[in-house]
Amino acid sequence: MGWVKSIAFQELKRNALMLAKAANILKLPVVLTSSMEEHAQGPLLSELEQILPAAFASRVKRLGIVNAMDDENFAAAVKATGRKKLIIAGVTNDVCTVYPALTLVRDGFEVQVVADGAGSPSVMADDIALRRMDKGGVTLTATNQLIAELAGSWATPEGGQQVQVLMEALQGQDVYRATD
Repeated sequence: MGWVKSIAFQELKRNALMLAKAANILKLPVVLTSSMEEHAQGPLLSELEQILPAAFASRVKRLGIVNAMDDENFAAAVKATGRKKLIIAGVTNDVCTVYPALTLVRDGFEVQVVADGAGSPSVMADDIALRRMDKGGVTLTATNQLIAELAGSWATPEGGQQVQVLMEALQGQDVYRATD
């Protein structure tokens, strides 16, 4: 995650964990993947193991394949969810997210990419990746926007839990400050 400079690390981490908690509350199928955990790319956020223990334990450990959809195990896990509407977030939009998102759209899936659930080495790289995905038919969203969309109503038990996730994560934080 040290490669990401277009968004502050703490904001990226907060957003990723909010997404994991939201998926857990709604019992959404989650497929996690990492690339070369023992090398420069490093492991997934350790907190994901606590929030999504089954998904973390069964994560697909790719051996350097850039487009996760080119990894047979990952592609099979995604298809095994039975979902045609997918939500994607990755460490970097310019590498981790752009290629599988475009592949999935090409293969007939409806894809939403959580733009602030990732970043890129530069603002320009992030902007280019997001524009490429948008032009390629990917729907772009933000963490708060997606959680509200998934909740549908704050008055439901799940909606109440979702709003709690938002409030806990955002309480006392200036989410609109410029990144470092």
